[in-house]
Amino acid sequence: MTSEGSAVVAGGGIGGVTAAIALRRAGWDVVVLERAPELREVGAGLSIAPNALRALDAIGVGEDVRAAATPSWAAGNLRLPGGEYLRRADPEHDTALSCFHRADLHRLLAARLPAGTVRTGATVTGVSTSAAGATVRYRTAEGEYEMAAGLVVGADGIHSTVRATLWPDAPAPRFRYTAWRGVTRPGSVWPEDGTFTFGPGAYFLAHPIGGERVYWALGVHADTPGVRYPDNLAEVRRRLTGWHRRVGELLDATPADAVLHNDINDLGALPTYVRGRVVLLGDAAHAMTPDMGQGACQAVEDAVTLAATTGDLAAYDRARLGRTRAIVSTARRKGRIAVSRSRLVRRMQVLGLRRAPASIVRRETGRVWDWTPPGTAEAPGGR
Repeated sequence: MTSEGSAVVAGGGIGGVTAAIALRRAGWDVVVLERAPELREVGAGLSIAPNALRALDAIGVGEDVRAAATPSWAAGNLRLPGGEYLRRADPEHDTALSCFHRADLHRLLAARLPAGTVRTGATVTGVSTSAAGATVRYRTAEGEYEMAAGLVVGADGIHSTVRATLWPDAPAPRFRYTAWRGVTRPGSVWPEDGTFTFGPGAYFLAHPIGGERVYWALGVHADTPGVRYPDNLAEVRRRLTGWHRRVGELLDATPADAVLHNDINDLGALPTYVRGRVVLLGDAAHAMTPDMGQGACQAVEDAVTLAATTGDLAAYDRARLGRTRAIVSTARRKGRIAVSRSRLVRRMQVLGLRRAPASIVRRETGRVWDWTPPGTAEAPGGR
């Protein structure tokens, strides 16, 4: 592969695979370097909002993604631990999220790449850039290699090697709170509409996903990162004692080995996502807490925007910096409130959710969900 017209994507997660699809569609020869020994996504569930679906439409995969999605009304079904609803979704006026097991969505997207596009077991160790292009250094079991490219995409996550190399003064990831995630046995607690329950110092989210499974997540206030427990499911049960019946049903239907525990971190703002012919996208650029449901969505937006602006990477910066900074900041604020242990904050939160007209809630959501890809008639020009 010659460097002219060639792109190297560091990282084979959802953002990296989407970038590869988008760049190939724009005429680039693409290689994806993935450090894992096989191409697969780890984790539990995720939701895709309308903004990301439009991005996927722009690269020809939206129809397949919609066909594989399970709708969730969790954004509109808001509950208290005792079971009381603060708000119920209105399917005639509200928009459902499209939900997946991460591995299922990743598999669907990766199937769009020709054999040989992804090189697994390839760990990126460094990158350099010049006016003519960029060079990636990577390591495999066979040895050390270099690859020249006209474009290098850092899609290698919150602990990005690409960011550490070319953005050495970037802020380190910052701990926000801790979370457990699980997936129920197929068909065991079905059907599920999707709900979000607000509790003291914690929240509990449930999304239906494919295979008649339910993905759930418990976010909890924590002062110290890295604290772990010998039995994650037992710890979740302990923390959710007394919550409404559906929470217990979901936990009862979850195998103990299907529960993950991870600390939630995000990144401070970078001044730019571009260094010469190297760009960052997804968590490598703007890792955010999950409190807007936009982590994967913003990576998908990045990928599609990048493919439309490779001839002018400054345009990528203009399109992405302001929008992603705002979403990171809003997610951080919402997460701080969602896991706050302050009784006053909780009272204000519940009062606001009870009293806010549905039209205002939809308008606030629309500020994120109404985004359209560059080059479309309705594109809001980097909003």
